[in-house]
Amino acid sequence: MNPAWALLRLASPQLPIGGYSYSQGLEMAVDNGRVSDSDSARRWISDQLLLNLARFDAPLLLAHCVAAAEENWGELLQRCEEHRASRETRELHQESRQMGYSLKQLLNGLPELDAPARAFLEQRPEPHLALGWALAARAWTISPQDALAAWLWSWLENQLAVLMKTLPLGQQAAQRLTSELLPLLQEAQQNATRINPEHYGSAAFGLSLACMAHERQYSRLFRS
Repeated sequence: MNPAWALLRLASPQLPIGGYSYSQGLEMAVDNGRVSDSDSARRWISDQLLLNLARFDAPLLLAHCVAAAEENWGELLQRCEEHRASRETRELHQESRQMGYSLKQLLNGLPELDAPARAFLEQRPEPHLALGWALAARAWTISPQDALAAWLWSWLENQLAVLMKTLPLGQQAAQRLTSELLPLLQEAQQNATRINPEHYGSAAFGLSLACMAHERQYSRLFRS
């Protein structure tokens, strides 16, 4: 079977985990004027990629995927606890928990998930997104690096979808923005791969503040 099918399946926005419901603070940034056009959107997404995701979320997700692929269940449990503790705001915690729960429901209904992974998943009453992603990659025999690339792509695609719904940003402008951001997506993956686990971490105060303000935003399209 062509391995591209599994990779496209994992990265697809049609994966029923509700990713389209979340903006990760971007809707608040649009509402308060920090993001108002293509240039400011590119700065926001670039900073998110290189200063936040590449330093913490991406290498942590990669570590989940490596542990799941190698059946290192003790290491995977440790990474799960780190991920749970790292959700700074209520919205970020609820997002990860809801999407993780949806992935668990999906995986439990699929024949590809093997017995050891199924047993590990059943022991997690509130699995988060990174764990579900890692086990989905294991089930569909996707390499950890490819699983990370799929996650980064799905994140970027969702951010662009948010912009098209909240700004006067059309599809052609979104495609131009994609062309400008793809090199940074590659850089984020490379940085996440090289970083030492002892150096995982970021201090995305602006993102946290945007997410907390979004919880009280009067009118909104997204849950986070």
